[in-house]
Amino acid sequence: MLKLSYRYDQTAARLKVEGLPDISADHGDGVIGILSTWTLQFVGSPELEGKREHLEAMLATVLPYARFRLSGVSRRCGDDASPVSLAPAEDGRHQLELRSSQPGVEPLSISLDDAELCDLVRCLDAMRLDQRVQIAWPLSTDRPLARRELAERVPLVNRLAPSVLGGGAFLLVAGLVSLLPLPEVKTPKSTSASTEQPAEQPAERPAQSAPTEPATPQAE
Repeated sequence: MLKLSYRYDQTAARLKVEGLPDISADHGDGVIGILSTWTLQFVGSPELEGKREHLEAMLATVLPYARFRLSGVSRRCGDDASPVSLAPAEDGRHQLELRSSQPGVEPLSISLDDAELCDLVRCLDAMRLDQRVQIAWPLSTDRPLARRELAERVPLVNRLAPSVLGGGAFLLVAGLVSLLPLPEVKTPKSTSASTEQPAEQPAERPAQSAPTEPATPQAE
């Protein structure tokens, strides 16, 4: 059975994987189901080589680190005991460290800039999504970053600045309003009753005397 080899090239990175088809999984010709070795090389850096567990550690470290960086969060992925770790450097670069499983071998450290990190992520994604490489990679499911994780990248001063400015503006406006003079209240003038003309009373009609009856002559 011939050994299969596939290569993924980018401007600053080159990833090469070699392996054999997995007969138990009914893989056809041209499909890598068993990974035997892989190599990774950056421009101007020594070639890296490892086994499947090292490539799995590379995927589990580099891809989450890139997601955090895209969200503006600087966080180290991988500890000192893991085969691969990636952490932000003080000069804005990214420090990639690979640790050999053999005792007595010093860790290999490579400094990557943003372009080299992007090329490394493209190579790993191309290999992971390639239908010719059907390997079950133990990758965690991508999830949205929590609000706390996003808030950590914002300095405390910047987070408190809107509240402080809003409270200061409110106090300033309240102080200016308190300095304005109060409007004078005018009381209405009372009108004197003596100035009012009494209403004219209607004139009384003279009393009329009752009409007198004419005297009747008396009979003698």
